[in-house]
Amino acid sequence: MIKNSRALISWGVALATATAATVTMGASTGGPPLPLPADRQTRQTAGEGKEPQTEPRAAERRQIATSVLDKDFTFTLTALRSQTDPQAASVRLQVFTFQDGAWRESDRALVGEVDSWFWFPLTGRHAVCEFSTASTEPAPVAVSLLITPSIGCSPTESFRIENGQIIPT
Repeated sequence: MIKNSRALISWGVALATATAATVTMGASTGGPPLPLPADRQTRQTAGEGKEPQTEPRAAERRQIATSVLDKDFTFTLTALRSQTDPQAASVRLQVFTFQDGAWRESDRALVGEVDSWFWFPLTGRHAVCEFSTASTEPAPVAVSLLITPSIGCSPTESFRIENGQIIPT
């Protein structure tokens, strides 16, 4: 009986060793490795909810045109990338007046609607089709921007500047 116990034990050890080798080989050669979270946004830690932790993205902006009139007024067009759609953008027209030795913003207005432009055409070459200003009172401003290369330019939007304030026309 002692001989049979030793044989059973030896056979059990051999079986366990073979199974462990199969499991180890399967883990090292079969299938892709399990992905590990690489950054804090996807890794959960104790006390955190199931939602990934994301930080608000800073608004990306790019000045696409500027015009200076008689050292009294500066006009700028700035593309503002959408916070909700990375392909969309808004365009802001700003007026600066030179007061007390510094340029100070006197007014701002949107050209078109919020997020109604495409970011990449606005920030690429030939984005500004027309940006005309004049130093008369009231100062007219005309803006036409590239919608896409295949569509072409937008209709011209007109504004006038009276006492540093933007008035759509």
